[in-house]
Amino acid sequence: MHEPAVVVDGLAVRRGRAAVFDGIGFRIPRGEVTGLLGPSGCGKTTLLRSIVGVQAGVRGRIEVLGSPAGSPALRTRVAYATQAASVYDDLTVRQNLRFFARVVGAPSGDAERTIELVGLTAQADRRVDALSGGQRGRVSLAVALLGSPELVVLDEPTVGLDPVLRAELWTLFRRLAADGATLIVSSHVMDEALRCDRLLLLRDGQLVADTTPADLLASTGTTDPEAAFLAIIASEHGSAADPEQAQDPSRASEASQDPQPSRAPHPRHGAEADA
Repeated sequence: MHEPAVVVDGLAVRRGRAAVFDGIGFRIPRGEVTGLLGPSGCGKTTLLRSIVGVQAGVRGRIEVLGSPAGSPALRTRVAYATQAASVYDDLTVRQNLRFFARVVGAPSGDAERTIELVGLTAQADRRVDALSGGQRGRVSLAVALLGSPELVVLDEPTVGLDPVLRAELWTLFRRLAADGATLIVSSHVMDEALRCDRLLLLRDGQLVADTTPADLLASTGTTDPEAAFLAIIASEHGSAADPEQAQDPSRASEASQDPQPSRAPHPRHGAEADA
């Protein structure tokens, strides 16, 4: 049996006097798409930053591909695409990819491969500041995929995209997993749960479910992930879920906002934790 891609035990993260996480743990298998889902402010970004080794104030054990999170040896094996596009606006798509390919030591021609992979061939010679928001996000994704990393960590990569582009990206994610990569994809859109192999559901810094899409629906007796998430929350509190949350699960919690880094980490892998 393969060793997990990510092992987390007793993870605790504090921000000031507030605890974002207080001892959560889980395993992420290799070669699968794991969805990290939950309402805005539940700690998704903090957890992803902890896994890639750029989060400050982390306690507990986090192993990534057999090494401690943030180890120098992981910098070419782990890719991280933040919510904000981490590329140069005054360069073209192709110039950005060629620059970052040299930075990470990617093979010759890898820039063209990843441009095609994310569907930006027609925009390759356009400056990034002339692209749409969705296209800018795909440039960051292309950078993250340079060198074919073993673990790809994506923070809400489909936010703001139209249904066609979302479907295209999820087709790409499934293709990458089929080729052996491990993906962690965060989202607050609950219907994306059905596109994943495994699910980690977060609320208020608590891991409320570690399951598969099929088991999530079966265990809650529901037919869609949003209803299943609300059923889990209702069972924890012993009461019916707030009807307003049923319409918009992103309102379920705003108690602990994910931090927005003052500078976005390098899209391949941040070197050090922000102070």
